[in-house]
Amino acid sequence: MALGSTFADVMSAAKQGDLQAITDLYRDVNPRLSRYLRAREPQEADDLASETWLVLARQIKTFSGSEKQWWALVFLVARRCLTDHWKRNKRRKTAPVPSEAFTDLPGSTDVETEGLDALQSRDAVDLVLRTLSADQADVILLRVMADLDADSVAEILGKRPGTIRVLQHRALRTLAMSIPDTSAPA
Repeated sequence: MALGSTFADVMSAAKQGDLQAITDLYRDVNPRLSRYLRAREPQEADDLASETWLVLARQIKTFSGSEKQWWALVFLVARRCLTDHWKRNKRRKTAPVPSEAFTDLPGSTDVETEGLDALQSRDAVDLVLRTLSADQADVILLRVMADLDADSVAEILGKRPGTIRVLQHRALRTLAMSIPDTSAPA
């Protein structure tokens, strides 16, 4: 609780949309929030912190209370995000594996490069727009053609980076199935 006597002024300014005040709140809270989330869920701590801040950002304007109550709200929201994450993972029943584990697997090809190299640029865009859902098309266009990373695309589309990766994977699989095999003899 580093803001101390300035908390009321900072919170008041944050409610009015003052970016410096919001930054001050973030800098005050985020180190402890991140430590808590890393202790509870090391693999997903950054995503959970982002999710927590999205909820907090919506609640700043209506918050009224002391700094102690603010901290209680921060960790209440963090705990709820953590609980929701665990519930989602329980339903999915997946175990995260680092991407490096897949680099040496046989038969791994870069579907992205092969598929897009086989088509002209405009044909590729038409195929993407015609074949994929709107979300998948946005992800492919931003990730592959605009060469943005998953975090940037997530920010642009208002989704989580993990969601972006899943959408990209499914989109590439759909595209790969829709591209005719040009290597087979005619």
